[in-house]
Amino acid sequence: MKLSIKSLIITGAVFKGLVFLLISFLNIIWRPYGGAYLAMMSSLYPYYDPAAVPASILLGTLYAVVSGAVAGAVFGWLYNFFAE
Repeated sequence: MKLSIKSLIITGAVFKGLVFLLISFLNIIWRPYGGAYLAMMSSLYPYYDPAAVPASILLGTLYAVVSGAVAGAVFGWLYNFFAE
């Protein structure tokens, strides 16, 4: 059985974008929440700074959507490659 690459790209992008957005908003409400995760993301995403709110949240979410889409595409491609 093959997986749909398009579906995995959309799912990965939406999931990672929503998770990043949720953690960012929870970090604003409860300041220590997700701090280590956001600090790690700031080392991976150029120009993302967790202290600069709200423009930084939008930029980080955009990076998360793109990286989630890439991860979904790579996972789907690898699965289909080895499933044959």
